[in-house]
Amino acid sequence: MTENLRPSGAHPTDQDPTSYPYASPSHPYGGAAHSGTAHDGTAYAGTAGGYPPPPPYAPTTRRKAKRPVALLAAVAIAAGVIGGGAATLVGQLNGQDSAATGASGVVNGTTVSQSSKGTVAGVAEAVSPAIVEIGAASSAGRSTGSGVVITEDGEIVTNNHVISGAQQIQVTLSTGKTYTADVVGTDPDKDLALIKLRGASGLKTAALGDSSQVKVGDQVVAIGSPEGLTGTVTSGIVSALDRDVTVAKDDSGSSGGSGQGQGGQGGGSGQWPFEFGGQQFNGDTGEQTTTYKALQTDASLNPGNSGGALINMDGEIIGINSAMYAPSSAAAGSGSSAGSVGLGFAIPVNTLKADLDTLRAGDGS
Repeated sequence: MTENLRPSGAHPTDQDPTSYPYASPSHPYGGAAHSGTAHDGTAYAGTAGGYPPPPPYAPTTRRKAKRPVALLAAVAIAAGVIGGGAATLVGQLNGQDSAATGASGVVNGTTVSQSSKGTVAGVAEAVSPAIVEIGAASSAGRSTGSGVVITEDGEIVTNNHVISGAQQIQVTLSTGKTYTADVVGTDPDKDLALIKLRGASGLKTAALGDSSQVKVGDQVVAIGSPEGLTGTVTSGIVSALDRDVTVAKDDSGSSGGSGQGQGGQGGGSGQWPFEFGGQQFNGDTGEQTTTYKALQTDASLNPGNSGGALINMDGEIIGINSAMYAPSSAAAGSGSSAGSVGLGFAIPVNTLKADLDTLRAGDGS
């Protein structure tokens, strides 16, 4: 609907204003001509004794014309304020606040800056300080794994098979600083463990995400210490969900002990035994095994990545890397162990969050 705006002092245009005298012969006040001044100072003329013409309409008309513009401006400002609030809320839900969801006592972790979101470099820069190398010394020798820092005072999540049977645990931060760690609690059935650094404070922590939101095809980044190469970053996608993966509960009964899955230094055999689809890979898992639902990824994992992080592009931990398939040296036609062929598995982070209180209490040990 379009408003018909009239210029200052104008009368309706559907009839001639001269056909409306302000006095009539029948009116007691009708008679001679009359003059006066309108509100805006304009002179007017009429009939003596008649009513003066109505005041000009311009002031009222102009104010009405401006009101819609002012209203739209106010609505735009309000929308901007509301939109900013919504963006802040989304940032809180997707960023630091997610670290505390479902895990009591977990401090908010460092997430990817807005300008670097969605890039491997941004994820690596934000999360690498919270990923550590774990050296576990046992009677079988020394093996290497990875872990994820979840509290500023040094709580670290890793796989149970990384520290199972260890007599001494040494942790190296991304800065090169080393700490001695103690086992807080383990859950062999879920292949999870919680260790705590001695005398640590002010550490960078990781944000725990929501693995129920993970979809096949999502981009992911893996960070760990394959073959003792601290802070190695690889990337790929989530290849499948809910894979049944079976690993050894502890070092008893499996060839190579706790060093077998982590490679390298001392007693580690460079293998990473697990069962999938009724077959055994990378060696013998032994008699004491456990099965869990895993995320499958083609991000490159190698011995030593176990216990490290699988991360989404917002910099949130969505899984704890736990197993990978490497063809045997014979099948690879080489005298050395073959590396990753894009079949890696990670324990969903929601499994960790549900188990965290049990690990802290040591009830699963």
